[in-house]
Amino acid sequence: MTRPKIIGLTGSIGMGKSTVAGMFADAGIPVFCADTEVRAMQGPGGALVPAIEAAFPGSTGPEGVDRDRLGHQVFADKSALARLEAIVHPAVAAKRAAFLEANAAKPAVVFDIPLLFERGGHEAVDMIVVVSAPEAVQRARVLARSGMTVEKFEHIYGLQLHDSEKRARAHHVIDTGTSLEETRAQVAALIASF
Repeated sequence: MTRPKIIGLTGSIGMGKSTVAGMFADAGIPVFCADTEVRAMQGPGGALVPAIEAAFPGSTGPEGVDRDRLGHQVFADKSALARLEAIVHPAVAAKRAAFLEANAAKPAVVFDIPLLFERGGHEAVDMIVVVSAPEAVQRARVLARSGMTVEKFEHIYGLQLHDSEKRARAHHVIDTGTSLEETRAQVAALIASF
């Protein structure tokens, strides 16, 4: 059975990965976004809400998972984070498998996975594309987000493989420290090379 070329798209927080994923989608390449799937499964009536509430009492409400309340329970507790991931990751994997099956006839698909290297997902893709920008640009982008603090940024940053390591392990790097037009041109050139 043939399947599409699987492009693993990753990048550290604030690097512009979502923007680049949108560029792939705009070019007709189906994109599976792990974060989008997680938000849907944790939203109002989401499939994961009951299991998360059972494991982390008080972390959900009528709008689904309350990310701040859940964050307080798992933020600095590695065992709590591991329990949460044991709930979330298998559900995301099932959604990803269904996406791949639905797009089996396409020449290529993108798996947008923030922790591609950190969780071993790089072993299940054909090409790794890392989205990268200078560290000062990354920091400014992240700290401009609503509700973001230096402490939260440093925590997230510490959980992720360093950008230089990701770039070294990539088949291709998309530089988002440039204009949107230049970034879009890089994506188009990459797609043309398939």
